Amino acid sequence: MDMETSEKIQGSGILQLFANLLTPQSSCTAKVANIIAEVAKNEFMRIPCVDAGLISPLVQLLNSKDQEVLLQTGRALGNICYDSHSLQAQLINMGVIPTLVKLLGIHCQNAALTEMCLVAFGNLAELESSKEQFASTNIAEELVKLFKKQIEHDKREMIFEVLAPLAENDAIKLQLVEAGLVECLLEIVQQKVDSDKEDDIAELKTASDLMVLLLLGDESMQKLFEGGKGNVFQRVLSWIPSNNHQLQLAGALAIANFARNDGNCIHMVDNGIVEKLMDLLDRHVEDGNVTVQHAALSALRNLAIPVVNKAKMLSAGVTEAVLKFLKSEMPPVQFKLLGTLRMLIDAQEAAEQLGKNVKLVERLVEWCEAKDHAGVMGESNRLLSALIRHSKSKDVIKTIVQSGGIKHLVTMATSEHVIMQNEALVALALIAALELGTAEKDLESAKLVQILHRLLADERSAPEIKYNSMVLICALMGSESLHKEVQDLAFLDVISKLRSHENKNVAQQASLTEQRLTVES
Repeated sequence: MDMETSEKIQGSGILQLFANLLTPQSSCTAKVANIIAEVAKNEFMRIPCVDAGLISPLVQLLNSKDQEVLLQTGRALGNICYDSHSLQAQLINMGVIPTLVKLLGIHCQNAALTEMCLVAFGNLAELESSKEQFASTNIAEELVKLFKKQIEHDKREMIFEVLAPLAENDAIKLQLVEAGLVECLLEIVQQKVDSDKEDDIAELKTASDLMVLLLLGDESMQKLFEGGKGNVFQRVLSWIPSNNHQLQLAGALAIANFARNDGNCIHMVDNGIVEKLMDLLDRHVEDGNVTVQHAALSALRNLAIPVVNKAKMLSAGVTEAVLKFLKSEMPPVQFKLLGTLRMLIDAQEAAEQLGKNVKLVERLVEWCEAKDHAGVMGESNRLLSALIRHSKSKDVIKTIVQSGGIKHLVTMATSEHVIMQNEALVALALIAALELGTAEKDLESAKLVQILHRLLADERSAPEIKYNSMVLICALMGSESLHKEVQDLAFLDVISKLRSHENKNVAQQASLTEQRLTVES
């Protein structure tokens, strides 16, 4: 219907009359709904349709038994509410979701009606408020039933477009798993994996992405893991060595999702997952696929969280495999690489070995300056500090001093994250205790003493920050030049105030530090 006709209709007051014609008894209901659907294709006619009170009678008509009435009513509502979140929310409040899900079940033989329902679900599922309503219907069952019957790519794609937003809801994830969606997805992957037709490649990607999404829910993930014996877990495992990048990616992401609790991680490491992931990484070292690198490193990082896995992964050669990506220029890969190493170096030996690796330490120092990538910057700082804290090694400290890492640890002590401040202060105290002479100049030019004064004087500093700052002050006394800076800054005033701190450890450390400063002066 063209603009001109629509304008005439608007001017004639006919829309107000339509509201009365939209009754289940009337023989022209389907035709009236059709006219409204056509009129509402024009954007400027949507508000007049709402103002004419058409939404409520149209919603009532969704209870009709007449398929033509249902089809035109659905179209009319869809067009009036097209692109308007507030009108769609109004429909949800009027209860259209359960009604439409019922219609889909009753009229699944009617292709036009089925399509109308799917389009409606696709639009409504974008609203957060719809998810709870969908979760209380049997939409999962209906969609999976419908999906199994579809042979045509376009039809399946329409269902996928509804499944993806719905599957963001954890309750619906579980319902979809219970309704057997996973089996359908695995079958698609098997059918399409060797095809080079564009449609098939797209469908393989959609199916494997959706599979990974289902694994983001804790319950659905655990149900599919089945103690590591499950058919689904085994099939996903077989994706990792495949030659298809999309499947390698989905396989690695799926493992990262399965690796969200200690039990699963321990089981997978004991059953050889690490070797599979390392083989995958090896295939992507030179001009590799960045998304695959990122996914495989994410999986390794998660697997390295349980204490019992660390030594096993170290002896399997994970650090060597990961270090091959030091030259990567991609921040997401750098971030996961750093996270994986940080998870693995709790052991003194590993920390010492990595901390003496000049190439690694120099790269970390470089990344500590990655201002555009806060994540990479934070992880690099934390790894530098961890290398010192876990190795407690003079050689590691010397390597870090020579590579210019000291100033970054001092800056880290001023981070807005208490956990990072603490890690920095503990590392600096070890440096002061083990290699003060080597680090002295760098600590001075980084203005460490001034920063400690500020941390101790600031009422907002956490108790553990105050405690560790005082421990560090005592450790710096061994250096003449730093000792002089401490004296010049009147630390005693600040520290004597802390003797009455409500935290016992802080108060005690304040007394000790005060004695130490008094004796030394």
